[in-house]
Amino acid sequence: MQLDEHLKTLGVEYTLHDVVMACVEGVYDISRVVQGGRNLGYAGTENVFGERQLELDVAANEILMKELQKVPGVDFVASEEEEIEKQLHVGNIEEDGTKSSGEFSVAFDPLDGSSLVDVNFSVGTIIGIYPRGSFIGKKSSQIHVAVVAVYGPRTTLFVAVKGKGTHQYLLTSGGFVLQQEHLHVADEGKYFAPGNLRACLKSPSYRKLVNFWLDEQYTLRYSGGMVPDINHILVKGSGVFTYPGYSDEPSGKLRLLYECGTMAFLLAEAGGVASDGVIDLLDKPVEHLDQRTPIFIGSKKEVEKALQFFS
Repeated sequence: MQLDEHLKTLGVEYTLHDVVMACVEGVYDISRVVQGGRNLGYAGTENVFGERQLELDVAANEILMKELQKVPGVDFVASEEEEIEKQLHVGNIEEDGTKSSGEFSVAFDPLDGSSLVDVNFSVGTIIGIYPRGSFIGKKSSQIHVAVVAVYGPRTTLFVAVKGKGTHQYLLTSGGFVLQQEHLHVADEGKYFAPGNLRACLKSPSYRKLVNFWLDEQYTLRYSGGMVPDINHILVKGSGVFTYPGYSDEPSGKLRLLYECGTMAFLLAEAGGVASDGVIDLLDKPVEHLDQRTPIFIGSKKEVEKALQFFS
């Protein structure tokens, strides 16, 4: 079944369907750029966080912005590559003659893990579709649809629809087709992906957790990229990914709006869970666009075990 047809069977209404398909079209174009093997160098610019941008970062951001500008249903957009959120469609004319903005706001990381491109590791795109309006004050529990792409030997796509589960699609010559419906993350599973291992030097809790995984003969599955590591949890059906804070970086490195919140929604729709160590990430409000957060995400009992070392 084609992706757009499957969205209709999930009850995705017309305007939201158009926003999702604009995101998917952007993913398709980004996939072609990534797989084309060009634009691997630095662009000579930095994003708002002071991180050097690859030409691919810039290209992926431009692609998604261009696609979203085509859809009247989009209100605000926010990209990890840009400093501020933007309101795209103000003053749309409705059938009754009134003016309105779009119904949905879209936040995205256009090319997550781009530092891995030169070594040919998998990278991805993370997109969260929220209710209209600014992202400040919003929680990821408000997401309507999450879209996460994985650019590896194949291009695959996860789409999570609120209350309708998480589903996987494969890019073929005929577009994205349904590969697996209603993915499920089991409560336990001995896979671990330990981000920010340097934190072990200053966090005895994290060192003890890593030693626990080793002593219990867990299988290491860490690529250095959040998208492929979460992909592994979803495809294999269990596991845990962690990126805690420590004294030098108490909030860790990963961003709530662009990465962690969307991933929390994606996993929750598949039966998983995500926490910042204190509260469920679905309940954590966005205070500013570049807000960072610790994250423990994956199988429920595996996350619970990890949190016990930090309690």
